[in-house]
Amino acid sequence: MRITDMSITDAAATPPNPAAAQLPDDPATLKSMLLEVLATLRARERDNEALRHRVDVLLRRLFGPRGERFNPDQLLLFADLTNNLDTSVSSDQAATSAAAVAPRAAPRRCRPHGRRRLPDNLPREARHHTLVEAERLCPGCGSLRHDIGVDKSEQLEYQPASLRVIEHLVHKYACPRCSQPPAPLPPRSLEPTTMPPPDQQAPDPQASSTPAATEPARRMPAQEIVIAAAKPPQPIAKGLPGPGLLAHLIVSKYVDHLPLYRLERVYERQGVFLPRSSLCDWLVASAQLLRPLYDLLISEILQSRALHTDDTPIKLQNPKTHTLSTARLWVYLGDAGHPYNVFDFTVNRKRDGPQQFLESYLGYLHADAFSGYDGLYLPTTSSGTTRIHEVACNAHARRKFYEARTSDALRAHQALGYYRQLYALERPASDFAEEQRWQMRQEFALPILEQFHTWLEAQRAEVLPKSPMGEAISYALNNWSALIRYTEAGFLTIDNNVAEREMKRIAIGRKNWLFVGSEQGGQTAAVLFSFTSTCQRLHVEPWAYLHDVLTRLPTTPPALLGNLLPDRWQATCQPVAAPANPP
Repeated sequence: MRITDMSITDAAATPPNPAAAQLPDDPATLKSMLLEVLATLRARERDNEALRHRVDVLLRRLFGPRGERFNPDQLLLFADLTNNLDTSVSSDQAATSAAAVAPRAAPRRCRPHGRRRLPDNLPREARHHTLVEAERLCPGCGSLRHDIGVDKSEQLEYQPASLRVIEHLVHKYACPRCSQPPAPLPPRSLEPTTMPPPDQQAPDPQASSTPAATEPARRMPAQEIVIAAAKPPQPIAKGLPGPGLLAHLIVSKYVDHLPLYRLERVYERQGVFLPRSSLCDWLVASAQLLRPLYDLLISEILQSRALHTDDTPIKLQNPKTHTLSTARLWVYLGDAGHPYNVFDFTVNRKRDGPQQFLESYLGYLHADAFSGYDGLYLPTTSSGTTRIHEVACNAHARRKFYEARTSDALRAHQALGYYRQLYALERPASDFAEEQRWQMRQEFALPILEQFHTWLEAQRAEVLPKSPMGEAISYALNNWSALIRYTEAGFLTIDNNVAEREMKRIAIGRKNWLFVGSEQGGQTAAVLFSFTSTCQRLHVEPWAYLHDVLTRLPTTPPALLGNLLPDRWQATCQPVAAPANPP
């Protein structure tokens, strides 16, 4: 239906305005009708305001900036907020007082401008530019000019990566004597011979002196005659790819987000056709080889005092019907003592995924308000003690107030002002020791939070529950105990942004490879994402790490697997500069 037709239909369906003669003459009845009309208009205005807010949020998510900043000078426009801030610790004063708790940290160095110095570990090729003897002749006297110095400059060049073939030549060795066929026996005589009795036989001097000369050589088994040198175990037994190619494949897909069909074209440009089905099988084989080390990563992060977790959807393809469903990738980030990022794959978003992964965990869990985590925070003993303590994300709560700016600017900016003070305390405290950070929060953050909570309780009775501001206030009050739990310890953080930032690598990757082809493919992605993400967290070059680990894993006993964890590998193995032509 066209727009003109739709408008005509809507106009025909709308009843005309009543005439004056149709209205009652009773003033009381008219007043009641007027009150009903005003109530209807207010309800319609609320609905329109909610719709405008939803459209504004949707348009901002699609086309607007991602930042959630606001102008702090707007706080001065509201008298009630100004009075509140006058009686509380201002953000600048609180930040200055918090800085006095610990020694002043060194100021941040600005990022340098201009051309940076090239790393010393890059291979260098010296090219001398000289003059021939005829060009060095002096035009004044005709003598030969001498070399008096060199002007040095650097130019950064690139040489494309290339494939190479390693031929494994396993040498075999054999004994020349044992490998000879046995000598034929002499023909036996058919005539009977009469032998003297044994006591009358004369001893043979040669037989007694050299018995080995007359005895035939011992017949060796076939497997002992020929021996061969031991071939080093390979990441994929009897497979084509070497550890360098597997490492390049993993880094290209899970760090650079290249789908396999693009890698197929990259290798084909280098003269080798590697079908994407083979590349997929190699990734699965690499994940199976890294699986014991992945299980060790899980056991290590479960010893952390605090974990950060988040999840994001990915598409899962059914191998038989080729239909798509929504699966999940979960990330778990360990603390500073266990600096590992572990991904887990589940076919849905049910609570079974985090409950099975965190079955043996004891500590704090930074997470959003997803209901699937609620079972983890329940008391596990009759005394009421809990195994896992919830630490909610204040960035989620702040975002709801930020999105409510278009519907209730006064209250939204007042709530954002409280959060501005809290984050102003956390920025300089990032360099503090844990005890100093805890002391700062107890002295400065808790008073601000108490004032914020009092303001929220007062505002909840004045706003509509279903309005954007009402929902923001309800979210903050319903999760208040978890939102302020970060003040209980210095190793906790005010929000869960570190886990949310880690989900960006999945979001960028799924825009390229679109989906995982099976549950096994999802498990493979979880294992390989865990190692590439941990390497980037620790600033470890992922190709060098994976190349070395895939080379050593087939011969590493289980008791020494801990030496191959990224942080321990970084401490014991010097980073090797990538060759000019990495495989």
